[in-house]
Amino acid sequence: MSEQSNTAVGVGRATGFEVADRDPTELGNFGVALERNRAFAAAGGHEGALVFPTLRLFVITCLDPRVDPAYILGLGLSDAMVVRNVGGRVTPEVINDVAFIAQIGENVVPDGPLFEVAVIHHNQCGTGALADDGFRHRYAERIHADESTLRDHAVLDPAATVAHDVDLLRSSDAISPRVRVSGHVYDVVTGLVQTVATTA
Repeated sequence: MSEQSNTAVGVGRATGFEVADRDPTELGNFGVALERNRAFAAAGGHEGALVFPTLRLFVITCLDPRVDPAYILGLGLSDAMVVRNVGGRVTPEVINDVAFIAQIGENVVPDGPLFEVAVIHHNQCGTGALADDGFRHRYAERIHADESTLRDHAVLDPAATVAHDVDLLRSSDAISPRVRVSGHVYDVVTGLVQTVATTA
């Protein structure tokens, strides 16, 4: 096994990364989802959906399939806006998204709180791979990024990274003061979400 393969295995074990066996189908990877969409539309699942979320909730979380807000939070269609990225980190692009929705919301909600942004990080996050020097170096080369900035994206202590990202949102001049922000940690082992930063 090559040194790169050894590193990949180590990173996989450290982040809880596993690949499930997939039964091959003629439909392809998206074909199964497309069939489910046809059933969804036929049952009228899309009817009555609203643009502004009924729970006044904006969720920022990881793209890890174990951390699907529809399941771990029991969200239905139109309940919340959801942004998912690697690690669920608050990036400049995410700040812009929140600012955009807040400006839209100001036209819909004349006064009072607009919505709550809930930042959710989780344990066993794949971004832990960014703490591995070899992985981080190869990834930086692949995306033409400054390697020195990538280490900070690793979610090794979810409570700490959530607190950091909540502060980024609360201190941003781009985001309306009518937007409330909270922070949470999801445990992929127990299935429980714990609040680590209450709304402010």
